[in-house]
This record gives sequence, C-alpha cells and structure tokens, in this order.
Amino acid sequence: MQFRWGDAMKITKIIERILATIPIMLGVALIVFLFMRLTPGDPIDLMMGDGGNVSEAEEAALRSELNLDQPLHIQLKDYFFQLLQGDLGESFKKSRPVSELIAETLPATIELALAAVFVSALIGIPMGVYSAVKQNSLIDRLGMGGSFLGISMPPFWLGIVLILIFSVTFGLTPVKGRLDFEFTIPTVTGMYLVDSLLAGDFAAFRNALSHLILPALTLGSSMAAIVARITRSSMIETLKSDYVVLARAKGLPEWKVITVHALRNALIPTVTIIGLEIGVMLSGNMIVETVFGWPGLGRLAVDGIFNRDYTLVQGVVMFYAFVFVIANLLVDIVYTYLNPKLRV
Repeated sequence: MQFRWGDAMKITKIIERILATIPIMLGVALIVFLFMRLTPGDPIDLMMGDGGNVSEAEEAALRSELNLDQPLHIQLKDYFFQLLQGDLGESFKKSRPVSELIAETLPATIELALAAVFVSALIGIPMGVYSAVKQNSLIDRLGMGGSFLGISMPPFWLGIVLILIFSVTFGLTPVKGRLDFEFTIPTVTGMYLVDSLLAGDFAAFRNALSHLILPALTLGSSMAAIVARITRSSMIETLKSDYVVLARAKGLPEWKVITVHALRNALIPTVTIIGLEIGVMLSGNMIVETVFGWPGLGRLAVDGIFNRDYTLVQGVVMFYAFVFVIANLLVDIVYTYLNPKLRV
C-alpha cells in the first residue's frame, strides 16, 4: 500500500496535538497545587481535630511526615517529581494511595456518566429530529423551549426537586446511594448493573437501576437539551440536501427518507458533541454525586476539598484533566480521518 504525503501530514498533526497536551497537564497540576496551598485552612488542624489534646510536637511531627513543613517551591518540586513517576501520592485523611482511591470510585462515575449519555440520547435525538421535521410548528416551539429550560436548570436544584417528587412524595426511587445493604454483588467491573447481570441477580439489577435513574436523569437533562438543539440544526440542513430531495422524488416513504438518508448524516455533529460530553460528565459530576450520595469520583473530590486533603484533590483533578484532554484528543483524531478537509 502506497504511503501518501497527506497521511504523513495527518500523523504529524496528531503527534503535535499529543505533545501539546503535556504543557496543558503541567499547567493544570501547577494551578491546582497553588490553589490548594494558598486557600485558607490547615489540613493538620482538620486531621488532629479540635479536642485540644494534641501537643505542638505531635503536630510538627505530622507536618514533617506529610512534607508540609517544607517551603512551597520544595513541595512543588517533590510533587512534580512524583507525577513524572506516575505517583499521585497518598491521601492525608484516608492514608491510602490516591490512585487506589480513584480506581475504587471510578466505576461508579463511569456507570453514572454512561447512563446519563443514554438518557440524553434517548430524549435529545428524537426531540431534535421531530422538531426539524415539524419545523416552526407548536411541537417544535415547545421542544426547543423545553431544551432552553433543560440547559437553564442547575443540576443541584433539579436533583433536589426530583428527590422530593419521586423519592419523598411517591416513594418510587431511593434517596441516595447505589445499592441497598441487603444486596451483595460480586465485583467484576465495579459497575453494579453489569455485575448484577453477570451474576444473574436480577433483583439486585432492579435495585441498582432504581438508584441510578434519578442521578442519570439529573445529569443527562442538560446534555439532552444540547443534543436536541444540535440534532435539530443538523437535520434541518440535511433535509435540504440534494440526496434527500432525490430520495423523495423516487417516491420513498417519508420515514425511510428521514431515518435512512437524512438522520445518518445529521448525526455526525451530534455524535461528536456526545463524545465531548462524555469527558465533561466524567469530570464534572461532583454536584450530582454529592446530592444523591453517589460514591463516585466527584464525591471523592468534594470530600477531599472539605478535608483539605491536598494530594487527594490534586490527584482527582489531574485525572479529570487527563480524561477531558484525552476525550478532546480522540475527537480531533477521529475528525481528522473522517474529513480530510479538517486538520487537527
């Protein structure tokens, strides 16, 4: 197979894009390090408590053990040296490696993010398609008005409202958590829906699903609004294309023209947006996880912030940045190969 100059250019651009992520990650690490150190509050005081029974010598020993007695530039040097070795450090509060804590809570966050993406696609794509087909109709106006409402509602408010309606008032869903204590699922993937199916425990599957519905709906609602608007705009342009006009001229059924000829091409920007939003959901669901008591990565970060756990917060934020940068990088690479007119 002949190697073309265009392929070499694409590979060069991709390598450049990968190298460009390195200073981004270093910049994120520096900003997080400085913000955590310069924010008022002392993690030693939180760890020792307010009992007054701790001597100054014990505080000094703990501060030395955690390397907090060193000047700021020495702490920064040690932190970057650890990062270059792939070591995210050890949590002050939990006394466990940060990488271990991230690996423990990540499956819950992935499960919630994937469920939210499913909810957003299930709601947003049909709404966008129908609004485009019935452009300027009452349904179109209501759908787009609903999308504005979905984008405008803060997730913490929506989550609380859904809890009050479905959990407190009607008792249809649990208030918080991932699974009731009476169920035990063998851990394979860490995602309870998958693990319960692998174990053949359908009662546990239903229970895990009941816990997942409200958080996924809360997290996916704003994304559903974005997906609906992007799909509508793309469908409107696609329905004006020559190949769609030709398909209608051939006498094909309208449903086939829309689903086979128009929707397939109109979904390209929608899929791109969903791909980017997956990175956002993996790295931006702290509020939803806190509201619903979801034991994922976002809640771990919030606990670290309240406890002034420097290493834990730094490690989680670095992981968030890594996920978001990789998601954008993958979308750029896919776009480069799907459309030769585009360059990374």
